[in-house]
Amino acid sequence: MNIKLLHVNTEEDITEVARLAAEIWREYYVTLITIEQIDYMIGKFQAVPAITDQIYHQGYEYYLIQHDGSAIGYMSARQDEGKLFLSKFYIGKEHRGRSYASQAMAFLEQLCKDRNLSHIWLTVNRDNESSIAIYEKKGFRTVREQIADIGNGFVMDDFIMEKEME
Repeated sequence: MNIKLLHVNTEEDITEVARLAAEIWREYYVTLITIEQIDYMIGKFQAVPAITDQIYHQGYEYYLIQHDGSAIGYMSARQDEGKLFLSKFYIGKEHRGRSYASQAMAFLEQLCKDRNLSHIWLTVNRDNESSIAIYEKKGFRTVREQIADIGNGFVMDDFIMEKEME
């Protein structure tokens, strides 16, 4: 059961990412942050204009994760100072636990090797125990903590995790 990763570069692809973001974020984050913060973050970071700006002006690469021709998730990364910043990595609820995340992570690791990047790093909500456990299983370690003010009275209270490439 292999996945396909589609590099996002059309309005149609961006619209699909935004649709997935709204669906996945509202399902997943409701136990970690308020629905008000979820809606704010979707609008600020994962709506069509925000994703378009990230791709065309901020150096982010988005990938739709597809299985059997359907988009089941997405991820976003940006090369930065010899490392790869994994900004977003989401898989729809009904597709979790089927090794799709492992396949997508293998793709990112190969991307790092091809580009001679030393690490993959990410931020993860410090209360997101299931994702933290998965990242640790994949070889990530917590290197520091970060509280970021994202506006509108909201903050992101995160661990920064990193994995060194061999």
